[in-house]
Amino acid sequence: METVDLSWLIGGPQGSGVESGANIFSRVCAAMGYQVFGKREFYSNIKGEHSYFVVRVSDKTIRSNVNDVSVMVSYDAETIFRHADEVTKGGAIIYDSDLSKTKTDEVPSLDNYFKSRLEKLLESKNKEFSISGVLEYVKEKGVKLYPVSFRGILSSVAEETNNPKLKGMIRMFNVLGVSLSLGFLGMPPESLLNSIESIFSKKPKIAEINKQAATYAYNYATAKFEKTKFSLNGGKKEPHTILVQGHQGTAIGKMVSGCRFQPYYPITPASDECVYLESNEILEIKEDRPGSTVVIQTEDEISALGMTIGGALTGTRSSTCTSGPGFSLMAETLGWAGINEVPIVITLYQRSGPSTGLPTRHGQDDLLFAINAGHGEFPRIVYASGDIEESFYDTANCFNYSDVYQVPVIHMLDKFIASSVITCKRFDPEKVTIDRGKLLDRIETEDYKRFEQTEDGISPRSKLGLEKGIFWNTGDERDEYGHISEDPVCRVQMMDKRLSRLEYILKNIPQEDQVVSYGVYEHCIISWGSTKGPILDAIEMLKKENLNVGFLQLKLLHPFPSELVKSLLKDAKTIIDVEANHTGQLGSLFKQNTGKDVDYYILKYTGRAMTSTEIYDSLKKILENKADKREVLTHGA
Repeated sequence: METVDLSWLIGGPQGSGVESGANIFSRVCAAMGYQVFGKREFYSNIKGEHSYFVVRVSDKTIRSNVNDVSVMVSYDAETIFRHADEVTKGGAIIYDSDLSKTKTDEVPSLDNYFKSRLEKLLESKNKEFSISGVLEYVKEKGVKLYPVSFRGILSSVAEETNNPKLKGMIRMFNVLGVSLSLGFLGMPPESLLNSIESIFSKKPKIAEINKQAATYAYNYATAKFEKTKFSLNGGKKEPHTILVQGHQGTAIGKMVSGCRFQPYYPITPASDECVYLESNEILEIKEDRPGSTVVIQTEDEISALGMTIGGALTGTRSSTCTSGPGFSLMAETLGWAGINEVPIVITLYQRSGPSTGLPTRHGQDDLLFAINAGHGEFPRIVYASGDIEESFYDTANCFNYSDVYQVPVIHMLDKFIASSVITCKRFDPEKVTIDRGKLLDRIETEDYKRFEQTEDGISPRSKLGLEKGIFWNTGDERDEYGHISEDPVCRVQMMDKRLSRLEYILKNIPQEDQVVSYGVYEHCIISWGSTKGPILDAIEMLKKENLNVGFLQLKLLHPFPSELVKSLLKDAKTIIDVEANHTGQLGSLFKQNTGKDVDYYILKYTGRAMTSTEIYDSLKKILENKADKREVLTHGA
């Protein structure tokens, strides 16, 4: 049986329902047993600019997007201008025929950089600067075209249902596009209607008119469109599989892990996690752990972290989430948590900087910043998840690390993870354990020392308000009780106490939670975070050609597991650093902690996530000795 593996793209103006359409398509495919990996791209304005969603569908395990698009559906001109050239030979473009005469000058949201490149391409092919010119060009490349009047379909549905208002409901173009696509691909219609009902479950009247329009469009495609090599008839559904969006992994992880307080200030892409927590505050699980997570929107990020620390001092598991600009504001307060040994978790959803940078785009720019943020020296853990499924379990680990070692934990995620939609194994709360470390419920002695010198450097921790548990917190250096002290001997003792924790962390966090090895060969990749999926898919592509490349996924980035990494790489001759920033920050960290240089860099800093195709192509060049030391990836509109 031929393997199913296709990419579907839907695009339109921001606010036109692109995400809703992609969610319907993804739900249908997941319900019919396919593996799904979807990625959303959008501008930072509220409405009007170009937005698109690519959904890859397969009957095999997939972890990333690829460069080529198999089927594209477009109800606006810009999607055709921007993405038609990505459609592969034999692929299909379903488009609104009313757009055919649209010229590049008539689309004001086409920026000059892209417009210039597009017109140069069209000029070289002797095509006019219009939708017709673009479609002629891709047709000559072997792409099949399927024109249909979206307004015409709405008019027909309006007549059939005796509902004239439908004629002007262009907001339904997204559902028409999805339905035309699924009819074209041969997906059974029941799953489409069920998905629409699920999406609009709280609005039954809207669900009904969408189902009417979807049925008409589906039937139109099955009757009118010539079939291609791409089809979706349904696959074998794996048990205990869910369709989940990136921010939901950490949000559910926080609830299951006993996080009961999350202040935050809104910032892209972190806000989605907080909105999800606000909408799903109560989760019933075993071991006396039900309860609600209190979510508070504060006036700024400084307040958000200050309140998080206040919650932690009461003994409540507390966290906040933010992105680069917000984390910048938290730096001083982070140091306060460090000197006072307060266990907090900061979920850092990276995006492209510096400054506001690309507010809704992807990047891994904040690694060294997270490790070094704050003045002075104090211990912290910086930990990175590689995908959505990992982020659920890693969230639980981060809370345990914070409590046990009494340090701030910065959990590194990014926009790619936050905005992706995937199928994965259902999260298992039974695998989550809670370890509160040396948190006291009562204090026996009258001479309680919050910062007592202990053999392991970690002191018993009182909650605020415990009888006999009197202690002092200050941003100044202090003695074992918390009283301010500038005595040089006391200073050395306290600094040694806090910083000795880094070595203790390396000894006690299991090695398999520090670094994950996917095999070490002569050529070996080192990377971190969301590049994991594209790397693993690229490695699988190379294996089909009998080419082996190793991969070490670094999860614990600070303190850096130097000896473990060196021992794992002892047989590797070529080290390849793959990450989404300009300077190769992991490569710098690697050299600083192992004394070894990286041989090749594969980097991307366009604001778009890596595809497995790009990484495969770059690795192939390295294996064939045709690569430059520094390869910069640029795919993506």
